[in-house]
Amino acid sequence: MVMTHETRRVLVTGGAGFIGSHLVRRLLDAGRDVVVIDDLSTGRAANLAGLPAERVRMLEGSVSRRLADLDPATVDRVYHLAAAVGVRLVVDRPIETIETNVLETSAVLRFAGEAGAPLFLASTSEIYGKSERVPFSEEDDVVYGPTTLHRWSYACSKAIDEYLALAWHRERGLPVVVGRFFNTVGPGQVGRWGMVLPRFVAAALAGRPIEVHGDGRQTRCFCDVRDVVRVVTQLLEDPACRGRVFNIGHDEPVTIGELAERVRRRLGSDSAVRNVPYEQAFGPGFEDLRARVPDLRRIRAATGWRPEVDLDHTIDAIAEHQRTSAAEPVS
Repeated sequence: MVMTHETRRVLVTGGAGFIGSHLVRRLLDAGRDVVVIDDLSTGRAANLAGLPAERVRMLEGSVSRRLADLDPATVDRVYHLAAAVGVRLVVDRPIETIETNVLETSAVLRFAGEAGAPLFLASTSEIYGKSERVPFSEEDDVVYGPTTLHRWSYACSKAIDEYLALAWHRERGLPVVVGRFFNTVGPGQVGRWGMVLPRFVAAALAGRPIEVHGDGRQTRCFCDVRDVVRVVTQLLEDPACRGRVFNIGHDEPVTIGELAERVRRRLGSDSAVRNVPYEQAFGPGFEDLRARVPDLRRIRAATGWRPEVDLDHTIDAIAEHQRTSAAEPVS
């Protein structure tokens, strides 16, 4: 039997994760059925709770292993979001970080090649390393620290993913879009692996000190996940975007110290804000960027996309989710 477009599913690797689960819901709302592969190392089955089982097929396990259970002819789109994520995970488990990012991405690209399916590769602003350019443009050079500092292993592994995906596009004609996520935040995100905003919200709600790593003057830009998944699907469906790399995020910076105070005020919390040295939080030799701001001219020219959810509404949504869900507390 030949599968029609209507009977073929979308594959989302990492679909039980924070961004992945929001993407799955958006795809369902668009009328698509979905296959999710997730090993639940950082994703959670609870993120997909309540979704119709007849429309969402969940395959638990590593991407490379569970792809063997799928017929490429049944998949017509691939969103590859499975990856090692979070500063804490990168610092604590560097082997897992490198192997997950590189080996699993290679397996997904081969599967997409067999399926002839357009593929979205989720990359990261970490790609830019410790470059001091502001804002970061997609064609900028990248700067990493020495291999003796495994803090940079995540950035390097994701750069290899991008090289590999773009090589598949050039050599095999695979329709690939690379999206470099900047700080993506929103309801359902947890702070266990170092994600700063849900960690701040959890501390504020519990009345614990809000811990700011470093001096708090480093700047970041935060984009709501609901804005992010909206443009991700738009990018993959536009043939003109294939074979290209796009920054995805907000371009309004806020210092981390200001973010802590903003969370405290927004939630009416009495929590103190406390600075914690990087060495105490992550061990000796940890390096961080002073500024991380995306240049969004390329994605705006291609799609007209602009973030719509402001940061205060995102803080409210994260707080509401933490108050009402059974998710594990973040600290």
